[in-house]
Amino acid sequence: MNVFRPEKLFGIIGFPLGHSMSPLLHNWGFSQKDIKAAYMAWPTTPEKLGDFMTALKTLPISGASVTIPHKLSVMDYIDELTPRAKAVGAVNTLYWKQDKLIGDNTDTAGCSEPLRPHCDHVERALLIGAGGAARAAIVGLKSLKIKDIFITNRTKSKAEALADEFGISCIDWDERGNEHYDLVINSTPLGMSGDKQQINPMIMDHIDEKTIVYDLVYNPLETVFLRDAKAKGSKTISGIEMFLHQGLAQFKLWTNYDLDELEARKLLLKHL
Repeated sequence: MNVFRPEKLFGIIGFPLGHSMSPLLHNWGFSQKDIKAAYMAWPTTPEKLGDFMTALKTLPISGASVTIPHKLSVMDYIDELTPRAKAVGAVNTLYWKQDKLIGDNTDTAGCSEPLRPHCDHVERALLIGAGGAARAAIVGLKSLKIKDIFITNRTKSKAEALADEFGISCIDWDERGNEHYDLVINSTPLGMSGDKQQINPMIMDHIDEKTIVYDLVYNPLETVFLRDAKAKGSKTISGIEMFLHQGLAQFKLWTNYDLDELEARKLLLKHL
């Protein structure tokens, strides 16, 4: 009987992990590229993070994904941050460079890559929300050289703080639907499966066929925001693209291989 013995070990840390699709994506990727590696889920409570990071540095673990609630606190245990992790102020990817543990952030690619084919048509972008996902989105938008970036949030002070930090503009929450934007991104949980599912985060008066609408929520796949935007003729991008592209960027960091984007998307959609 052949027993699979991985030569490299990867995984995801967070709590709770629920039904994370990261093991599905990365283990499929390893099989596609004939890499003898395995990717596991490691549920880790905040009080156990220090113990886990000690274990990561002593066990033969080649890399890890980091998700809520550890994206900030994990930085205390890292030897070096990449420029984009520093810019975002959070880490979602760990890997080794010689004997140094590196913290990176591929959420920025999760935002920028689905927009890259369309960015020539975007001069004005509105970002809804001011949490961790918003920070990654701002860095991603800036990497696309989008000229005017606006941010809005129900708690205005949070949006103002990010606007000051990143040199973008802040608008009042109640005025978010007053003007036309070429791109509108939702980085809030509004529209997510559960008690917020029927809430559209945007006032839709100026959303039209010239607007690109990107919702970082991927459960449900078509949020009320995307559905309403589609009805107005907008180009819509689902949050599964965020998950897909941050995962593809992680896989590339760990293995130096590019996965087939179309096949990876099919895999994820099949398991949603």
